[in-house]
Amino acid sequence: MIYKLQVVVIADDGQQETCEITSVERKDLTPATLGLTLAEGKAILRDIQEIVIQRQATNCLATYLQCPDCGNARTGNGYHDLSVRTVFGHLKVKSSRLHHCGCRPHQSKTFSPLADLLPEHTTPELLFLETKWASLMSYGMTTQLMEDVLPMDDPLNAFTIRSHVLGVAERLEKELGNEHQCFIEGCPRDWAKLPAPARSRWVLMVVMCAAYASKEISK
Repeated sequence: MIYKLQVVVIADDGQQETCEITSVERKDLTPATLGLTLAEGKAILRDIQEIVIQRQATNCLATYLQCPDCGNARTGNGYHDLSVRTVFGHLKVKSSRLHHCGCRPHQSKTFSPLADLLPEHTTPELLFLETKWASLMSYGMTTQLMEDVLPMDDPLNAFTIRSHVLGVAERLEKELGNEHQCFIEGCPRDWAKLPAPARSRWVLMVVMCAAYASKEISK
């Protein structure tokens, strides 16, 4: 028996486009042939991801072909491949570079819409998984785990994951604001008379201490 997998893309105007992904063939039922294998599932997810991302990028670029100020058409300045790392594969998206319209001044002559929208070239979901797993095990074991369960074609680098984790930690630390030497106001001899702090405040202090310790260890 042959199972054909297809993706049907329905545009806003109702037009449909059918994209065939792959075919899966099964004959005798055995424990090894029951359902999809991990390799087949990873390949299917990657193909679907590529179709969705390519269509999203095409629709997004179409909205930048005209100047929003005067309505004139923008001229192109070539294409380049934009690398995007997702939980379902490392993909390359065809990204165009456009000239700014001359109706008003700009800091640069050209710009790349996709590069501006995806500055980190990595989806937040992948950053979350990297940070979560790297907090529970070593960077090397994290790369091995992600390669085993996610459709990663290119080998992952432990240094890359380490850089992503430290980047997330630094961004969270900046969101906390300036560092305070003391979180209790007033004279130290009057601190014993203050009510016990709320549990949520203690939790925040513990998280801040853990983030600081992790940063010091990584140095």
